[in-house]
Amino acid sequence: MDTAIDKREARKIRAEDMRTNKRKAAKPLLYIGIVSIVMLFAALTSAYIVRADSGNWLVFKLPPITILSTGVIVASSVTMFIAQRAIKKDEYKTTTLGLLLTFALGVVFLMTQLAAWNQLVAKGIYFAGKYSNASGSFLYLIAFMHVLHMAGGFVALFVSLFKTIKKRYSSADYLGLELTATYWHFLDILWVYLFLFLYNYR
Repeated sequence: MDTAIDKREARKIRAEDMRTNKRKAAKPLLYIGIVSIVMLFAALTSAYIVRADSGNWLVFKLPPITILSTGVIVASSVTMFIAQRAIKKDEYKTTTLGLLLTFALGVVFLMTQLAAWNQLVAKGIYFAGKYSNASGSFLYLIAFMHVLHMAGGFVALFVSLFKTIKKRYSSADYLGLELTATYWHFLDILWVYLFLFLYNYR
């Protein structure tokens, strides 16, 4: 009997050790991913500058809706911050509301991005084809790559929202939500940088 109990206790200890190790590795892995993304966009914006300086570069203004887009994504960082603060106080309703608003604002951001692309097409700015120009191609590529990385943010948001509703987070353990928030804030800061870069470097 004692042997069976000892084995169960050993399994529990091993399981807890595995969870602890995963938690310790989670943040460094996220930071490595973020650094990789930074390097990707640094390469894209550097290539943008080099290509723009080489000539045959079409100059055009960004659609005004991109300003709204930027405001929306900044607002989503505010609602995410509210969710972060709330979970530290075990305020599940406020945390859930903050995550829902963040998700909704993320969707609005994507919609404004799509609207901006449609407005560019209406102006004759294409990604590829006979009438395309490198300036338009770079703009679409940079914006699309940001949207692509946001897909991971939406998945993380959904998981964090589900766990919050199920009360799997608490003031003592909210690492998953913290990682989601870190990544989301990073995406927001990244977009602000990209917007300022594209808006001013023309």
